[in-house]
Amino acid sequence: MDKRIKKEALLIANNELVFQNLEKEKRAAELLIANKQLVFQNLEKEKRAAELLIANKELAFQNQEKEKRAAELLIANEELAFQNQEKEKRAAELLIANEELAFQNLEKEKRAAELLIANKELAFQNLEKEKRAAELLIANKELAFQNLEKEKRAAELLIANKELAFQNLEKEKRAAELLIANRELSFQNQEKEKRTAQLIKANLELKRAKEYQNEYTNGLEEIMFITSHKVRQPISNILGISYLLNQPSNSPEELKESLFYMKQSALALDTYTKELTVFIFNLKQKGKKINKIEN
Repeated sequence: MDKRIKKEALLIANNELVFQNLEKEKRAAELLIANKQLVFQNLEKEKRAAELLIANKELAFQNQEKEKRAAELLIANEELAFQNQEKEKRAAELLIANEELAFQNLEKEKRAAELLIANKELAFQNLEKEKRAAELLIANKELAFQNLEKEKRAAELLIANKELAFQNLEKEKRAAELLIANRELSFQNQEKEKRTAQLIKANLELKRAKEYQNEYTNGLEEIMFITSHKVRQPISNILGISYLLNQPSNSPEELKESLFYMKQSALALDTYTKELTVFIFNLKQKGKKINKIEN
């Protein structure tokens, strides 16, 4: 009976010992897994520290690039201002040259009209002289035959009166035609003056349109530059920091540092957005000014 009890007690003790050994093995395995996780976390922290160092170097390099681009943009703006002044001077010189050319054309047209009138008057005078010479010849012949042809003289005098009346009618017709021609010439000169003024106005409007187009194109290029370089950089920084914030193993100091960099990127984004708004507003104002000048 005692042996059975001892055997049972020994069996129970063996079972407990086996159970305790199993528990120890489980705890040892868990401890090994925990050590591996700790090593992995340390490696991740070292990787993040290296990435943060690289990001800081890239940020310093980008700041230097921004300063260089700002200096280049300042130089480009000064060159653009100088070119605009040169264009305005050339436009003023061209306007003066166009006005002088228009004045010279008007003078030429006036002289051409005067020469045409003088030629017509000279031709008319030559015709009158020829007519008078013919009439004088006829008169001389009639005078020679007056003594012999008294009866014919009355008939010839009647014919001469009819011819004179006919000549007077022809003169009046020619005078009327000359008056109409002068009116047409005056109307044509007025039309030429109107067309010259319209051409000058069209040239000015075309020049202003080209200037506004150039300003608008440059403005669009500047907007694309601001959007693709200045605005895109803070957004990329915020997205990268957001990705880091989603990591579960961030320490309070890392979170604080990430929030600081995110705030700096947000402030930079706000500054560039204001810059873009002011630039678009100024571009619109320039367009309104040019439209007012054209109107």
